[in-house]
Amino acid sequence: MALSVKKLTWVFAITALVSALGAAYEAKRIHQIEAFNAAVSDGKSPQTDMESFEAKFSTAYWLARKERYKESTLLFLQLAEKGDANQRSAIQHNLGNIFFLRGLAINGTNMKVRDEAEYLLRQAKSAYQLSLRLDNSHWDTRHNLDRVLTMLPATPTPGVGESDTPGLIMGSIPVGLP
Repeated sequence: MALSVKKLTWVFAITALVSALGAAYEAKRIHQIEAFNAAVSDGKSPQTDMESFEAKFSTAYWLARKERYKESTLLFLQLAEKGDANQRSAIQHNLGNIFFLRGLAINGTNMKVRDEAEYLLRQAKSAYQLSLRLDNSHWDTRHNLDRVLTMLPATPTPGVGESDTPGLIMGSIPVGLP
């Protein structure tokens, strides 16, 4: 069972060939990753790994940065169930940011606009809370949630309103002396 010099030469040649092919593949993959990162950094669609979580996330992020909130929200919602807890938390954080920015943009004194802004701020609150439930280590999410909570009106107590009538809570109790 002695290995001859000829057999050892073939074993080393095959090992060298397999190693060279592996190195070539890794070099090509590193080049693809660098091109992917450059495209994402410039806000362009990457040419490789187009169906990856990272490609879709970066596309949604850049759409939001360009104030194309509807398309961005749809892409983020498609990704909401994919990835690990940290990635899903990042998605919810970005959805919260979109709702928060839209709420800030339309905030005004008109009652209809104010109702829509309040709805968007409540959506942002829900997204931030879900993000924190998934990963409680994001301080930016905590900060944004705090900002949203200070902007939302206090939750009214049922039955207590602007008038002197007690409303729903004490609606069946007679008012005044018998």
